[in-house]
Amino acid sequence: MAALGWLTPRRRSATARSVLAGEAAAEAARKSSLQLEREREEAAAETAATEPAAPAEPEFPVVGDEEAAAFFDLDNTVMQGAAIFHFGRGLYKRKFFQRRELARFAWQQAWFRLAGVEDPEHMQDARDSALSIVQGHRVSELMSIGEEIYDEYMADRIWPGTRGLAQAHLDAGQKVWLVTAAPVETATIIARRLGLTGALGTVAESVDGVYTGKLVGEPLHGPAKAEAVRALAAAEGLDLSRCAAYSDSHNDIPMLSLVGHPYAINPDTKLRKHAKAREWRLRDYRTGRKAAKVGIPAAAGLGALAGGTAAAVALHRRRR
Repeated sequence: MAALGWLTPRRRSATARSVLAGEAAAEAARKSSLQLEREREEAAAETAATEPAAPAEPEFPVVGDEEAAAFFDLDNTVMQGAAIFHFGRGLYKRKFFQRRELARFAWQQAWFRLAGVEDPEHMQDARDSALSIVQGHRVSELMSIGEEIYDEYMADRIWPGTRGLAQAHLDAGQKVWLVTAAPVETATIIARRLGLTGALGTVAESVDGVYTGKLVGEPLHGPAKAEAVRALAAAEGLDLSRCAAYSDSHNDIPMLSLVGHPYAINPDTKLRKHAKAREWRLRDYRTGRKAAKVGIPAAAGLGALAGGTAAAVALHRRRR
């Protein structure tokens, strides 16, 4: 943290929380990916069924490149709408909270779908509501409910085009990670259902398998996503200049700027302008049309930074 000395105490605190959130998310993602890999191996042993052939895009994944991976934002990139709002609907159905709270969730989701961008105040409100709702519940209980909610509200909202992009990376032998502000448990369920490697998500503190109502660091949003990708890349031995990242939001420019192959998917106005100025690739699946390719991105050449503190250590530090 010595390099942050020039910042004001408030800015240092915010940056430290982003780093903590990113490192905790990376460690949680690595642990969950191991479990997902075991589940995929067990499933493969039980059935010889294969996935349909994937589209032949993007063109750049190099088959067998173990130092390359792909990172996908979730909300409005992989899935229509925001995962946390769909999760909220499912919890309301199971009487976790009252009608007035559902109305707030519904309004936030409607705004998100109409505007196509994230509103920080809405996301903060949704986060606080979700934490208060799950406080005192067991992690295993929410994971089980999350599986049901995926089938009820999320499965039909996956963008086929983005899923095809992810499958192209998988077919090339590359790992594919979701990177989202949604709870890591919810993100992991979605990753498993889509056959992805794993997920980086917001880590909620739990003690003895029970949610405390607090976070580790801060929500995995904006700069925290970039920190998570850095930490995971360091732990996995990835070369970020050979990796790809996909997002719809200008809030994810820090993450997109880390990799050699950034993609703007269903971009908001600010991200579209930024992507065109830097000749990043564009795809828009909202109207069924594919946006024109505006150029092949140059290698970012940033490399992976040292990092990857265990989530358990992060939790321990916060409790002391």
